[in-house]
Amino acid sequence: MFNAKQLLDQFVGGSPGGGDFLRGAGGGALAGSLAALLMGSKTGRKIGGEALKLGGMAAVGALAYKAYNDWQAGQAAPVTQAPQAPVPMLPAPSGTPFNPSTEAGQQTLARHLLRAMIAAAKADGHVDAQEQARIFAEMDKLPLGADDKAFVMDELRAKLDVDAVAGAAATPEEAAEIYTASLLAIDIDNAAERGYLAMLAARLKLDDALVAHLHGSVASATGKSVPVAA
Repeated sequence: MFNAKQLLDQFVGGSPGGGDFLRGAGGGALAGSLAALLMGSKTGRKIGGEALKLGGMAAVGALAYKAYNDWQAGQAAPVTQAPQAPVPMLPAPSGTPFNPSTEAGQQTLARHLLRAMIAAAKADGHVDAQEQARIFAEMDKLPLGADDKAFVMDELRAKLDVDAVAGAAATPEEAAEIYTASLLAIDIDNAAERGYLAMLAARLKLDDALVAHLHGSVASATGKSVPVAA
């Protein structure tokens, strides 16, 4: 049976005590075995500090939750350069759109975040048919179930559709989390990626100041600068 939450854990470094095959020397590696395949030769990001302790979906939720709360409180957006010191990270409260209290809600959110991450990984166009074939061959070497592999394959083969990714957001909070997941899966180093993020933010109806907070939150957890797309 397809378990979207468990697969998301494998994308984002896994939960404490699990997903060791994705962990790197610097902590939970976002660009671990599976995510690295999607990102090609890119180095990807590592989630460190307090966010790492929370595990996969909880880490994404914590990053979005902090940014959203700071934005609502009217705080100035942090710089998008990685800070020198770790930033404290609190888990999103259970029962909120950032952290559904039901298993069904968690699975639905995890599926939306996975689709957002895979779409973001395809945004620069490097995942063509030849690259897909390579990824599928490499996936056979990973400890993934048949349903997990089928999900990833279907999403990789699907046409890049920013409207479908954005349309999954049922609340403004979920929109912020979908954008956060996309940021984690992308290196903003070319025009295609910048354009994709700009379109996604617009389709998600995210305030510019909130977008800046989300970029700062991800920068604080990944140790890399995450410039806001122009």
